[in-house]
Amino acid sequence: MLIGDVAQRSGVSARMLRHYESLGLLRPAGRTDAGYREYSGEDIRRIFHIESLRSLGLSLREVGRALDDPGFEPTELVEDLIRRTRERIASETELLTRLGRIGAAEPAGWDDVLQIVALLQALDSESAGKRQRAALSSVEGASVPVEAVVEAALSESDPIVAGALRWALAQSGDGALALLAEGLRSPTAEVRKRAVQSIADIPTGEATALLRSALTDTDVTVRRCAALELGARGVAEAVPTLLDMIVDEANDVDAADALSGLASDPAMADQISARLVERLGRATMEASARRRLAQALAEIPGDGASRALADLARDEDRAVALTATYILGLRSAR
Repeated sequence: MLIGDVAQRSGVSARMLRHYESLGLLRPAGRTDAGYREYSGEDIRRIFHIESLRSLGLSLREVGRALDDPGFEPTELVEDLIRRTRERIASETELLTRLGRIGAAEPAGWDDVLQIVALLQALDSESAGKRQRAALSSVEGASVPVEAVVEAALSESDPIVAGALRWALAQSGDGALALLAEGLRSPTAEVRKRAVQSIADIPTGEATALLRSALTDTDVTVRRCAALELGARGVAEAVPTLLDMIVDEANDVDAADALSGLASDPAMADQISARLVERLGRATMEASARRRLAQALAEIPGDGASRALADLARDEDRAVALTATYILGLRSAR
């Protein structure tokens, strides 16, 4: 079979077949009377072997080694191909993401494109200062794709930069919430916590609904972060988690302040007092936790809290009784 026929049937161009021959990959031994190359059935099979190996990502040098080296072991090469393919996919995925972000920003011209690229690079910088300046760049009217800011906020460990990123997201209002909601579904608790912190800076009803969903998170830190913000927003569902925080001495002062804010509603004040009394009555409660709960009653207005404090003034635990007595004295002096 002549080279033109082989090229037509195999799909490999005559030029590429000659290149294979120049590299020693293909050695058609047959010749016609006119001196043209003549390919045997074995040559055709080798061509298909070459193309099959190339389709796996092997270089022509690696193809030659695989076909001609009797001691060739494919395992190591295949593992290397897997690694290279993963790196290529990651690189292409990163490029696709970057292009999508540029497109979402709707640049008006190449100057806008270059500015967006510079901001994206700054958000990925190892310099905390550069990341912070990129986050704050919306002050100067720069168009930063919200997807990039959300991703940066969910991965940022520097507290100052994280604050700047959350501020930038807050300027977009509900526009960032769909992406932050995805962050709440992350398998990583730290990412979910950062999502809650970012949502907390957006004062809308949709943001409050997302924070409510975080109260059932499997991670206690995420639940506590959501509860503190919900308490500030007057959401009663936060009360159980806030009480747990006081008992566990985890941001207990902030939790008590949040309960105090919720108790500005008289109906909520009585409910919070009742829950505090119920916690105080648990037999397994440590003395230090009971004292913190008694102290939390100090900022809860209403007769319910006063009655609870009067009962605690007779508590068997002297420290709790003294705390309650002191608080009652302060309340009567107001």
